[in-house]
Amino acid sequence: MTHPFRPCEAAPTGIAAEIAAHAAAAVPTLTTKRLRLRAPRNTDFAAYVMIAATADGDDLTDPAVRDALWLDFAQMAAGWLLRGSGVWSVERLSDGALVGFLPLNHEQGDPELEIGWFLCAAHRGQGYATEAAAAARAFAFATLGLKTLVSYIDPANARSIAVAERLGARREPQMQDGSLVYRHPAPGRVAS
Repeated sequence: MTHPFRPCEAAPTGIAAEIAAHAAAAVPTLTTKRLRLRAPRNTDFAAYVMIAATADGDDLTDPAVRDALWLDFAQMAAGWLLRGSGVWSVERLSDGALVGFLPLNHEQGDPELEIGWFLCAAHRGQGYATEAAAAARAFAFATLGLKTLVSYIDPANARSIAVAERLGARREPQMQDGSLVYRHPAPGRVAS
């Protein structure tokens, strides 16, 4: 299926490409045994569309859906410039394949910073989400100095719930906008 391309999605050229590369270089790169978490690129957006739109059951041929997804993707990428946290693109070290995305992000309306994960369908069930999230969570606590971190998870998303629980996060009794709240305690602390 082809998707309507928007000019704003095009990779920059000339001096704009140099500026974008300089900004991307400021985003921390995390490396695990099998993965690299790196700054997002315009070329990653196609995978973002496939993951996000299909997860929500959106019509991928609807230009409004693509526009909303571009805005979401761009806002999370801009988080690095505005808040020192944002979305990483996650690629496999062995072949450079883009496996998904790891947001360490504070969305508008959420009471605190969230860690999330979403993978391309072909890369699910291989432990990549847990591996990437563990690295990002360590960064959040050790480098950003957070005391706690949450994951907001759709109650029907059993895979994400399992990842949160493998990471040691504990479900809180309250919900956030219809999502379960899983709290990740800082290393050395016990979740309450």
